Amino acid sequence: MHATIIGAGVAGLACAVELAERGASVEVLERAASLERAGCSWFAGGMLAPWCERVSSPAHIVALGDEGFAWWAERYPAMVRRGTLVLAHARDTAELKQFARRTEHYQWLDAAGIAALEPDLEDRFEHGLFFPEEAYIDPRAALAALAERLTGLGGTVRFGAETPPAEAEEGHCVIDCTGLGARAVLTDLRGVKGEMLHVQAPDVTLTRTIRVLHPRTPVYIVPRGEGRYMIGATMIESDQASRISARAMLELLGAAYALHPAFGEAEIVEIGTGVRPAFPDNLPRLTRRNGTLYVNGLFRHGFLAAPALARRAAEFVLEGREAPEVMQ
Repeated sequence: MHATIIGAGVAGLACAVELAERGASVEVLERAASLERAGCSWFAGGMLAPWCERVSSPAHIVALGDEGFAWWAERYPAMVRRGTLVLAHARDTAELKQFARRTEHYQWLDAAGIAALEPDLEDRFEHGLFFPEEAYIDPRAALAALAERLTGLGGTVRFGAETPPAEAEEGHCVIDCTGLGARAVLTDLRGVKGEMLHVQAPDVTLTRTIRVLHPRTPVYIVPRGEGRYMIGATMIESDQASRISARAMLELLGAAYALHPAFGEAEIVEIGTGVRPAFPDNLPRLTRRNGTLYVNGLFRHGFLAAPALARRAAEFVLEGREAPEVMQ
């Protein structure tokens, strides 16, 4: 079997690796000149947090995400599985209780428990939720690792590939993972813009993903190593990957500063935006159209759901097996 994958974001590379591992000959075509220009995956948080996502997503997302831990651990050993710590300032305690009611797999922590996990947050929060099974990865390093694994299996990634592949024939499959680029076929796709910052904060030491709840502007802070942190991310109904707004920057920085004042001295090293593809129900789908299999609609669950979707795509292509919960 020869497989052509269109798009070198996390969905495309995960599908490519899964197929190559099963013996397929795989080529990935990417219009951009490099991985860092290949769509919204480059700006993702990289959080593998199915139980936190359960708060605003159906149980199906938890099931898909739970499959991904072992997959990522094998293909990206730098995955950090130290859990997620969810906090709220005293005035927003109701948000924390509401969050807890909507999910599971967590532990309630008091101030001492929070300090035991993250000493830099000692005496700053009275209560928190700890999700010990969750993890995070560095999206950029993970994308590079997948591309390297693919080439090690004999696959190729062609950047600057403008010409679409021929329609699939017997012994050849085409999998489209181009996000909003597939909207001419998947007409109910919409864009959801996310904005993020990378800061260098040498006076802050956090070892796991921190989510800070707020009724208007919840944020997450993800360690990137050596005092660098990713702060994100807004969700704006927009197809335009324009630059970050002043309001978003103020809100993200303000939330980080409220978490720990030392973020006020941080150096802003990068500002980024990406537009995530989503269907009306915010759930991912595998869709067959005219001989092409579309893997799309990952919304804010790209790195979380990509392994499970890649496995289902490979099983469909190579074995004819369908997964009713994601196939259309």
